[in-house]
Amino acid sequence: MSKETFEFQAETRQLLNLMINSIYTNKEIFLRELVSNASDAIDKLHYNSLTNTELLEGNSNYEIYLIPDKDSKTLTISDNGLGMNRDEIVENIGTIAKSGTKAFLEQMQKAKEENADLSDKELIGQFGVGFYSAFMVAEKVTLVTRKAGEAQAYRWESTADGSYTIEECEKETRGTSITLHLGKEFAGEGENDFTDNWTLQNLIKKYSDYVRYPIKMAFDKEEKPKDEEGKVIEDAEPVKTTEIRTLNSMKPLWTKNKSEISQEEYTEFIKNQFHDWEAPMEIFHNKTEGNVEYTSLLYIPAKAPFNLYHTDYEPGIQLYSRQVFIMDKCKDLLPDYLRFVKGLVDSPDLSLNISRELLQQSRELKTIGKSLEKTVLKALAKKMENHRDEYEKFWEQFGKSIKIGIYNSMFGGNDTVDKLKELVLFTSSKENKNVSLKEYVGRMPESQKKIYYAAGTDMATIEKLPQMELLKEKGLEVLYLVDPVDEFAIETIRQYEGKDFQSISRGDLDLDDAESQEVKKETETIAKDNTDMIKDIKEVLGDKVSEVKVSSRLKSSAVCLVTDAQGPSLAMEHTFAAMDNPMFKARRILELNPKHDLFARLQNLHAQGKDSADFKDYCDLLYTQALIIEGIMPENPVDFANKLAKLMAK
Repeated sequence: MSKETFEFQAETRQLLNLMINSIYTNKEIFLRELVSNASDAIDKLHYNSLTNTELLEGNSNYEIYLIPDKDSKTLTISDNGLGMNRDEIVENIGTIAKSGTKAFLEQMQKAKEENADLSDKELIGQFGVGFYSAFMVAEKVTLVTRKAGEAQAYRWESTADGSYTIEECEKETRGTSITLHLGKEFAGEGENDFTDNWTLQNLIKKYSDYVRYPIKMAFDKEEKPKDEEGKVIEDAEPVKTTEIRTLNSMKPLWTKNKSEISQEEYTEFIKNQFHDWEAPMEIFHNKTEGNVEYTSLLYIPAKAPFNLYHTDYEPGIQLYSRQVFIMDKCKDLLPDYLRFVKGLVDSPDLSLNISRELLQQSRELKTIGKSLEKTVLKALAKKMENHRDEYEKFWEQFGKSIKIGIYNSMFGGNDTVDKLKELVLFTSSKENKNVSLKEYVGRMPESQKKIYYAAGTDMATIEKLPQMELLKEKGLEVLYLVDPVDEFAIETIRQYEGKDFQSISRGDLDLDDAESQEVKKETETIAKDNTDMIKDIKEVLGDKVSEVKVSSRLKSSAVCLVTDAQGPSLAMEHTFAAMDNPMFKARRILELNPKHDLFARLQNLHAQGKDSADFKDYCDLLYTQALIIEGIMPENPVDFANKLAKLMAK
């Protein structure tokens, strides 16, 4: 195959430009990234070799080599992992993973515009673009790779000028070697000399000490020879020798006692092992003995991944057996509502050759999973009780997962609601602060029979709903549901401590105080006296509404839209529509305020004739007004504006 030239994907070119003119002050992290990639490649080979030993090609000793060369000003990072074929090179290097590129570029560009120093945040690892960090220090990168089990090797090369080349070549062993042709400032004297053995050794100790495969490098040394008895010959000339040293300890952090590990060590391990570059929000490190023995090191990230709720997000926990890697992302260990939890489990009771199919039937894994679930939920409940500020930070990042877990329990997992309902927070009308269901019920007046909530796009919209006026006047607390999943979670919980949930926009509010009962009776009388008008309003509006009623919940507003207590709400209808599932329609009920001046105006117009144009226009305008209050665009904005102008001109 002759040398082929390819153009980089547009976003890849943007990224390379940012890397070359990087805003990172901490350029040394390129080594951590390339070593992590090498470790991942060995992981992949190890996993695939469990079912196909021929991929090992007779060599099961996994290792990573660093080869600095001062004369050529190069640094080579080599591994004997899985390697790549031609198509995989194009896919993995010519094109950045589309899911994260845009978000990465936006954050990099923003930081550049703000003159920010990203040495602490280190965005690179968060978006799977670590390979490109090589161009922060290299003028040219040459990659030679051969996929395990295949004969043909390939050479990839680029100077980050917008293109790259691929050609066939020879490579005796499987795996990948990446040679960095270093820039002048990175191959001379000083701390940024990446051809210096001691500089590289210190960086490996700093960033990659816990990588589970040996990272090796040759050291030149001079020693005087020894005689047959092992004594140094003092008068002899020193002899130059080469010593291969392993730079990393390789002792897995999770095998140590918690008391021996500092927070900094945990953080550095997590950075290296899981490519998560911020200190974790919470760490769970436990050793358990019993029917099943295991060690777990789990953590909750400081921030939710940008694609946590996207289909391309892969949750899962790493699995080990006696510190030997089995699987990268085991999805069956924790329930999906804990998909944000990362980490690893090491158990001598797990088989090394366990398959994904057998995992689902593994008794040991189910036992471990239940225990881990309890550990995480217990820790979250404790944090909520004792460290509320920290818990609210967790809730801001990951609360949606808990609410989705509650909703999904409708499709299996009947005890999930009981496990999660105490962890749920909602914003409350009481000081606009987060409140748990326990706190809400604990301060309910004795006369209040239900837990009231209101759904909307944001708090400001909810607070302006006409349905809120009556509850505010009575001093009743209302939960604000502003996330589309909130109302689905509430519907799934159904009750809390014997109290039903009641939307302020669905069905009857069921206020039991004497004043409310009096208003209700009065409303029923007015409705009875205006039976014909209400019937005719419904006839004018047709299928737009399922019912027209005289309202007992409105104070100053003329009209509002509510829905049937048994069917979906307007908020639910919007959510389904956004998911291209318009089959769930709310049964819209138009409620009229009998004490508003417009009600009297309607009565007068109706008395002049139900077929009059003005009566019909008023009916339509009131309905459209109710839509706008709910944040719903009128079906015909121009028609609405014309009718409004016509009435204003009278």
